[in-house]
Amino acid sequence: MASKAMVPFLVAMMLLTGVCNTLLSKYQDLQCVRNCDSSDPDRIERFSQPVVQTAQMFIGEMGCWLVIAGFAIYRRFSAKDAPLLHGGYEQVDSEDSTEVDAEDDLDRTGPTQEEADAIMKPVIPNVDERTPLVGWRVFLLSVPACCDVAATTLMNVGLLFVAASIYQMTRGALILFVGLFSVIFLHRKIFLYQWSALFIVVLGVAIVGLAGAIAPNPQAEPEPPSLTETALLVVREVSQQVRTAAFSAGALKTVLGVLMIAGAQIFTATQFVTEEWILENYALEPLKVVGWEGVFGFLVTL
Repeated sequence: MASKAMVPFLVAMMLLTGVCNTLLSKYQDLQCVRNCDSSDPDRIERFSQPVVQTAQMFIGEMGCWLVIAGFAIYRRFSAKDAPLLHGGYEQVDSEDSTEVDAEDDLDRTGPTQEEADAIMKPVIPNVDERTPLVGWRVFLLSVPACCDVAATTLMNVGLLFVAASIYQMTRGALILFVGLFSVIFLHRKIFLYQWSALFIVVLGVAIVGLAGAIAPNPQAEPEPPSLTETALLVVREVSQQVRTAAFSAGALKTVLGVLMIAGAQIFTATQFVTEEWILENYALEPLKVVGWEGVFGFLVTL
């Protein structure tokens, strides 16, 4: 029950941190670093360091080791008093077991086994039949880490050319590649209605990219008063706008950025599928998985 109650919180935090990551990265890109007082916009230089931003991400992932170390220290000093926190129990004599059970029933203020497992799951080794991911096997995590380096760097470069909203929407193409790779490499089965949903999402991503190319500054145009007029306006002028936008430097940059972000999703999908295969066959604490990928990714980025 405790683990199920955490799911909405984790999903909400994933969405919040993902949005904050995009907005902060775009804000960082817009910061002026040289010739900020120049009257010529072409001479103003802004922060354009996608590789540095990639390294920042892996530094954050390596921060998981601080959490792991903190839990290890906590468990070391509290294991004797709270055995549930390290996934075990203290053996008692059989003649005292009845008395201990009675005391536990009267005074049970600590966490249950299920609650303790849910809280400590990210830092407790998985107990199942999978092979522990130790020794040289840890280097298997370098494969998804390298994919993450390529994907994150491409997306950071693409973010230089597009608005944050287009960037976030274009990343939705990820689910199509994940679905394809899951079927091909993991032999998953995806039903027809699921394929239909995937292609609808990708169609929406394509429309967003096209809108960014033909209308790079929609705020400059007055909005039509109704949805019908909007549809008629798009149908009537789309060909003319595409021809005009094809010769616009801003539109070309937007198209290039969208293509780079969409192409990066191939590497991200490879990362996800590889991680799924590794975690299906090997057991390792989730925080250590992130920590090791941070280490490998940072070394590759350097």
